[in-house]
Amino acid sequence: MLNEILAKLPPQAANPGLLIGHETGDDSAVFKINDEQAVVASTDFFMPIVDDPYDYGRIAATNALSDIYAVGGTPIMALAIAAMPMNQMPADMVQQILAGGAQVCADAGVPVAGGHTIDSVEPIYGLAVIGLVHPDQIKRNCEAQEGDDLVLSKALGVGILGAAMNKDELDPEGYRQMVDTATKLNAVGAELAKFSEVHALTDVTGFGLLGHLLEICRGSGFSATVDWNQLPILPAALDYAERGYNTGAAGRNWQSFGHDATLPEGLPEWRKNLLIDPQTSGGLMLSCSPDATDKILGTFKAAGFADATVIGKIQGGEPHVTVTD
Repeated sequence: MLNEILAKLPPQAANPGLLIGHETGDDSAVFKINDEQAVVASTDFFMPIVDDPYDYGRIAATNALSDIYAVGGTPIMALAIAAMPMNQMPADMVQQILAGGAQVCADAGVPVAGGHTIDSVEPIYGLAVIGLVHPDQIKRNCEAQEGDDLVLSKALGVGILGAAMNKDELDPEGYRQMVDTATKLNAVGAELAKFSEVHALTDVTGFGLLGHLLEICRGSGFSATVDWNQLPILPAALDYAERGYNTGAAGRNWQSFGHDATLPEGLPEWRKNLLIDPQTSGGLMLSCSPDATDKILGTFKAAGFADATVIGKIQGGEPHVTVTD
C-alpha cells in the first residue's frame, strides 16, 4: 500500500546515486557511495504477534534485518523503534522486548546504536537498519530470467499458527515451530549476493508466497509456475490449516492479487490459504539459473535452512502465477 501512495506523490528529481527506490517494491532502498560501496536502508516494525515479550522482540528484529539481507546486503547498524503504553505496560516487559531485539542484533553482529520511543496506546517495536552492499552484487526482485528455477528457503505457515495462537488454541509444539522459523536470520542473503546466477531475490512476508512471487513476475515481465507438492510447510501449520485456521490478511491478499493467479480446479480452500498466508519474518525466495540450483541449495543447507527447496519455474508470458498439483 505504501508504494501505491508514494507513486501518487509529485515526482522526485532523478538522483543517479539512488540505485533502488520504491518503484518495484524491493525490500530496501540502496544508495551508491562509490564504485565499491552502496548504503542499504530499511525499517520495519509491528504490534505483538506473540504474548512473550522477549520472543516478540526477537521476531520483530529478525524481520527488520531480513530486508537488508533480501537485497544482498550486510547490516552494520540498527536503531530501535518503540511505541509503548508506558502507563499500562510494566517497565520490565518493555525491557524484555528491547532485550529480545538486541540479542538478535548481537547474533547478527549488528550494534543497536540508539533509537526512539514514544508513548502509544498499543505496543509497536521494530528497527531501522543500515547496511552495506557492493553495487555490483545488489539483488532485486525484478530481474528474474526466463527458465530460472524458483527456490524458497523457509517453510510456510507462520500466519496460520498465529491465527491459532490468537484463539488460544496453539499447542506448545506449534508455538515452538512458529518462533524457531520467525527468529532464524536470513543472513545467507549476503552470501547469495556473490552468485551472479541468482537473478532475483526477495523475502516472503506479509503478501504471502503468491503475492511476493507476483512482485517478481510483474517487475521482471514473466510468468511463473509453482508446484504445490514441492512447497515446504511447517508440520504444525499443515495440521492447523487443514482444520480451518486462517487469517483475515490472507483473505485481503487474495482480493488484492488473486486475479493474477490460477489455481488447480478443486484445490481445497486450506491449501489456497497457505499460498497467501502472510509470513512474519519468512524465508528468502529467489530465481536462479538451473545450472546453479544445486550450489544455491547447498549454500542454504550449510546455513541451516533445511527446508530450502525448488518450488517452481520462471516462464515466458504475461505476469501471472500458475499453481499445479
